[in-house]
Order: sequence, then C-alpha cells, then structure tokens
Amino acid sequence: MAPRKIIIDTDPGQDDAVAILLALASPDALEVLAITCVAGNVPLALTTRNARIVRELAGKPHVPVHAGCDRPLTRPLVTAEHVHGRTGLDGPDLPAPRLPLAETHAVDRIIDTLRAAPGGTVTLCALGPLTNIATALTRAPDIAPRVAGIVLMGGARVGGGNVTPAAEFNIHVDPQAADIVFRSGVPLTVIPLDVTHKALVTRARNDRIRAIGTPVARAVADLTGFLDRYDPEKFGTAGAPLHDPCVIAWLLAPDLFSGRRINVEIETRSELTMGMTVADWWGVTDRPPNALFLGDIDADGFFDLLTERLARP
Repeated sequence: MAPRKIIIDTDPGQDDAVAILLALASPDALEVLAITCVAGNVPLALTTRNARIVRELAGKPHVPVHAGCDRPLTRPLVTAEHVHGRTGLDGPDLPAPRLPLAETHAVDRIIDTLRAAPGGTVTLCALGPLTNIATALTRAPDIAPRVAGIVLMGGARVGGGNVTPAAEFNIHVDPQAADIVFRSGVPLTVIPLDVTHKALVTRARNDRIRAIGTPVARAVADLTGFLDRYDPEKFGTAGAPLHDPCVIAWLLAPDLFSGRRINVEIETRSELTMGMTVADWWGVTDRPPNALFLGDIDADGFFDLLTERLARP
C-alpha cells in the first residue's frame, strides 16, 4: 500500500516536534508533503524556525516548511511560553536551521496541494490552532470535499480545559477557526485531552527513548524531559502528556485508540467558556455527528510505537 499523503499544520512546541519526527520516521506509511506553520505555542517567527530545526534534525531537507497565519482570525494571539519555554523548543541544544522557508504561504500551499491531488488522497494533520486550515477552507471552499480527512489534537470533554476551565489551548487560541473547521463537512478525527493526558512520558518511558542513543532520540528525550517540569505539577500526573504525537500515532496504528462518532460544537460567544468543545458523547441532542471523537488510548502501545519508530535509521 502506498504511504498516506499528509500535510502537517503545526506550531512547534516540543510535542509538535516529536510528532513531526514520528511522521518523518515513518516513510513506509506516511508521505509528508509539507509542514505548514501557524502562530500558537509561540509566535509565527519561532514556529517556522522550530519546524525548520526539526526538519534538519530528521535529515529531511526536501520537506518544505511554509509560514502561515501569524494571528487568529478575530482575536489577539495567546501563546504558551510558560509551558514550552522562550523558544518553544527549550530543552535540547539544537543548531539553528540552515535551510530557508518555502516562499509559498502555508494557506496557499494547502489549497494548491488539495486542488492538484486526486480527491480524497491528502490528510491534514492539525497540531496547533486551526487558523491556517479554516482560512484555506474559507478562501477555497472547493477543497473541502477533496480532503481525505482532518486529524486534529484539540478539545476536551471530561476533565475540562488546560488553558481555561472549559477550553483546551489549540481550540481556545482560535475558536472561530475551529468553528469553521467543525462545520466544514470534512471528515474529522479529534484527539482531545481525554486521550493525551493518558499518554504520559514517565521516567521509564523517557529512559527507553534516550537509550536508543541517536541524535534524534536524545533530542526527543530532552524535549519531553523539559515538559516534565510543568505538567506533572499542574495536573498531578506521573509524567508530562505527549499531546501532538497522538495525531501521527492514530494514522499509524488506529487500533491503539477508541472513540465514537458524535456531534461536536465550538463555543464562540461566551468569554467564560470560549473555545469549549461541546461534545455530545451520549447523543442527547438531535445534532448529527460531525467527528470521530476519541476517548481512550493504549498508552504502552503508543510508547512502544514511538520508541520503535525513533530507533529506525
């Protein structure tokens, strides 16, 4: 079977970096057509720099990196340096990128790629705020039926949000963009905090990755080790949740996850609950399902997959 064609839309972020490395380590299953960057965890100038650093760490200079939207559709940008550090990739000592950005704007790259490829052959992997993807769908509505699907890390159901009591960071940063995506009719797979907060980088799991001994594995161990200073204290967990690599893991091994097709609406009016993903898990409304909303993960299987892929040459 030919590798699945994907575009990774991202705001690196340590966990975004691990997700990109996992995808680039899986060429048998995934063909990364482009990495498109958006403002989110840190401003756009840093997310584009970080994506280029990760591309070069992986030894994949042919994968283009594109700069996208530098702010949400209608709201001021909220960033997360308190989690990811000043650069967004604090932790390892990684060299500055040598290769430039692609000239094409990220939104144009998404539109052009979907128009050029056979319908239903390109999947969008959204690791950050949905600004680029919503802008592409608004500017070129003809691409919506051409998208194979959007797999996104975002939202929360049971435990509440991680940036407000109601909202997860990626959705909260640009809820208007999320609303456009969730109403687009494109097949959605949603990986919320309910899942990612079970994918914890414990000391033992991190030691297994570090023991691989390659520059990539050591960088991943340093990246995830940096996150460990923040999340366990805040959430009372045994390690830091590894959010964004779950998107790539779902593409590689969907049997590691479980969920159900439900309706999900995005709160865009109330400042109290702005960016909340209102997930009708029990089907108490008559709103039709618009997303596969995941609820659980085989965490040991996930880390086995990540470790095995990172150990590849």
